[in-house]
Amino acid sequence: MQVKAEERLETRQVMELRDCSFYYGSFRAVANVTLPIQQNRITAFIGPSGCGKSTVLRGINRMLELTPGARVDGEIIYRDQNLYDAQVDPVEVRRRIGMVFQKPNPFPKSIYDNVAYGPRLLGLKKKVLLDEIVEHSLRGASLWDEVSADLNKSGLALSGGQQQRLCIARAIAVEPDVILMDEPCSALDPIATQRIEDLMRGLRENYTLVIVTHNMQQAQRVSDSTAFFNIRKKMDAGYETRWGELVEFGATEKVFANPARQETADYIAGRFG
Repeated sequence: MQVKAEERLETRQVMELRDCSFYYGSFRAVANVTLPIQQNRITAFIGPSGCGKSTVLRGINRMLELTPGARVDGEIIYRDQNLYDAQVDPVEVRRRIGMVFQKPNPFPKSIYDNVAYGPRLLGLKKKVLLDEIVEHSLRGASLWDEVSADLNKSGLALSGGQQQRLCIARAIAVEPDVILMDEPCSALDPIATQRIEDLMRGLRENYTLVIVTHNMQQAQRVSDSTAFFNIRKKMDAGYETRWGELVEFGATEKVFANPARQETADYIAGRFG
């Protein structure tokens, strides 16, 4: 099913998924997704567990193909280039489209080395430039004031919320264009969650964000556009088959206040999921 926003935000489109289906081997996990991603906006993916939100997110920056047998059919157009064209380097895709995971995953290194890891991997060696990048990235992740006095401290010694902001700083350090966030607050307490949400709003000034969240209030608070996915089922030779499908996409305010589909309204109201 192809769903287009009824209300387009007045901003440039940085990416578009065109009739994309996501597979694990022969199993089609998510079917026929078409939606735009707008520049310097936050797009939220919502829906019940198992509907394929994270699968779609990982397909956007070609992380899905790191899973043996996984593939994407269709086109993901990023700045007029199909990300799945044969000549496109997936490593460069993942640099430009960074990922922050559900559980904070700092490297067992110092705070400084966590942030400098990506730039070093890209060949940057000059310490003065690395120092600038580390400070700029930690400031961008609203962490600099808390850690600047002890950058040699292990990233693993930080609190959960600080670790997640460190992972965001690590993503920023390689100068991405888009940042994907898969349930970035699910392992955090309410105070740390609020700080990450405030950070997301600030990051929107310089980056395009796509987030997966099960928290309806969070989607309402931080996102500009919302895509609602749901589970479809059918019986085949006595076995039930399930897959995900995009049901509705639009401006967040409209999706929550006046959804076009009854199943969207039912999910938002907590009648299932």
